[in-house]
Amino acid sequence: MSQRITSSKAKSILAPNSSPAKQFNYTGSLWRDFIQETLALTKRLFIQLQRRPSTLIAGVIQPFMWLVLFGALFSKAPQSLFGDDLSYARFLAPGVIVFTAFSGALNAGLPVMFDREFGFLNRLLVAPLASRYSIVAASTIYIITLSFIQTAVIIAAGAFLGAGLPSLEGLSAIVLIVFLIVLGVTAVSLGLAFALPGHIELIAVIFVTNLPLLFASTALAPLNFMAGWLQVIASLNPLTYAIQPIRYLYLHSDWTLSSMVMNTPWGSVSFGSDILVLLAFDALVLFTIQPLLRRRFA
Repeated sequence: MSQRITSSKAKSILAPNSSPAKQFNYTGSLWRDFIQETLALTKRLFIQLQRRPSTLIAGVIQPFMWLVLFGALFSKAPQSLFGDDLSYARFLAPGVIVFTAFSGALNAGLPVMFDREFGFLNRLLVAPLASRYSIVAASTIYIITLSFIQTAVIIAAGAFLGAGLPSLEGLSAIVLIVFLIVLGVTAVSLGLAFALPGHIELIAVIFVTNLPLLFASTALAPLNFMAGWLQVIASLNPLTYAIQPIRYLYLHSDWTLSSMVMNTPWGSVSFGSDILVLLAFDALVLFTIQPLLRRRFA
C-alpha cells in the first residue's frame, strides 16, 4: 500500500542527499516559511493590542510616572552620590528605560500561556512549522516594538526633566542594548510559559522576580552605594549590563567599545565586553529553552 508523504517530510528526506543547488533552495524555503510564520504570529499579537490598547497606554504612562516620582523622591540626595554634576533624573533615565523594557519582556509569556490554556498553542505546536522559534521571534518583535515606543517616551520625558539627550550614535547603541535585553528576557518568559503548569504560577514568578531584580541592579543606585554582597549580585544581574552602558552614553558623547562602563568586584567592564555579556545571555537562554519548545500539551 502506498503511503502519502507530506511535502515537509519529503523535503526533510530529500534535502540531505540532494545537490547543493537543491539544498540551497531547501534552506531558502525554510527561511521563507519561518519569516511568514513569524509575521503571521506577530500580526495576531498586534491585533490583540488593537483590541486592548490599554496595555500600551499603561506601558507609556508608567515609566513617565517613575521618572517624575523617583526624581522627586531623590531630588535632595547628596550630589556626590551620583557623581560630579550628575542629577538624579540623568542617573535614573537609563534605569527606567531598561526596567520598563524588562518588565514588558517578562510579561511576554502571558499571551502564550493563555493560548496554551485555551488550546490554541497545542494546535500551533502540532502544525508543520518551519521552526518553533517563530513563536519566540513574533513575541520578541511585538515586545521590542512596545519597548521602543516606551523608550522614546522615557528619553523625551527625561530630556524635559533635565536628563539631557544622548548623541545620535548613542541613541543607536541604546536601541541595540534594549533589543538584546528584551530578546533574552522574552525567551526566559516564553520558556516559563512552556514549563509552568498555568498562568497563576507564571504571574507568581513574575511578581517574585520583578522587583528583586530591579533593586539588585544599578537602576536606582550606583554599585558602590550597595552592600558588598549586593554588589556581587548586581554585577551578575543582566539588567545591570544593560543599564550601565546606556548610562555611560548619557554622560559621554565620545564613547568607544573600549570605554569602561562599570567597575565590578572582580574588575572593570568595557562597553564592548558589556555587549558580549548580553549576547552570551541571549545565546544561553535561547539554547536552554530548546527542549521546552519541543513539548506538547494534552
